[in-house]
Amino acid sequence: MTNQNIDKRIELQISDNIAHVSFNRAKKHNALDMAMFYAIRETINDLRRDHSIRAVIVEGKGEDFCSGLDIKAVMKSAKAPLQLLFKWLPWHANLAQYVSVGWRKIPAPVIMVIHGRCWGGGLQIALGGDFRIAAPDASIAVMEARWGLIPDMGGTLALRELLSLDIAKELAMTGATITGEQALNYGLVTHVDEDPSEKALQLAQAICQQSPDAVAATKKLYNKSWWSKPGFALARESYYQIKILLGRNRKIKTYNQLHQDGKPREFVNRQNW
Repeated sequence: MTNQNIDKRIELQISDNIAHVSFNRAKKHNALDMAMFYAIRETINDLRRDHSIRAVIVEGKGEDFCSGLDIKAVMKSAKAPLQLLFKWLPWHANLAQYVSVGWRKIPAPVIMVIHGRCWGGGLQIALGGDFRIAAPDASIAVMEARWGLIPDMGGTLALRELLSLDIAKELAMTGATITGEQALNYGLVTHVDEDPSEKALQLAQAICQQSPDAVAATKKLYNKSWWSKPGFALARESYYQIKILLGRNRKIKTYNQLHQDGKPREFVNRQNW
């Protein structure tokens, strides 16, 4: 197992090809100050470059996943809002958006473990994951309306995939708080479990039994094709499949599938996806 602290805001542990990311600001309910934004960005970029990672689990230390933006800390500096919102090109993610959408760029599935408060920016971050596993009594809210703002951290990409338009509008316009159970009924989370951390680990371990190239290609295929024209989706399927067929991990997976009574062969690091 390898351990790393990124500016003390993020704790990163890697064990058995699974990256465990923990928000490490428990006394402040893992609220987002500028150091936390930068630490999340750095963590995402490190995980994108690590070809040995096959799954990522993200959770918050202490009572809450993330209670949202630390308004007092961020507003201490007149430059901070500009640093969060600045972007060179309008269709690229700024720093505030990257801590949500950046997880989608990691070529391995990202599992968000939601407990306690998951409000505002915390929910935007959780929406960047491929899966969300929540405690039944988790407190979940699109909180920006309470501050006279709109959700602007990139979670809109996931909301349009997960929710009906009317439910998304209601949550965003009212700032209403819902439980993990209610979020499951809406389709906002993938699973609800009394022990969401253990459920996340079980899911990550199951994914690690599959070819890391097939998993990475599936994530990229679905993320790019879910809203694209049918022709582009069909083209990606064919291209990605050819790339997988030429790789070592497909052969290893086939061998393991045909020799289940023997010792499985170890996968090699995934290709560039």
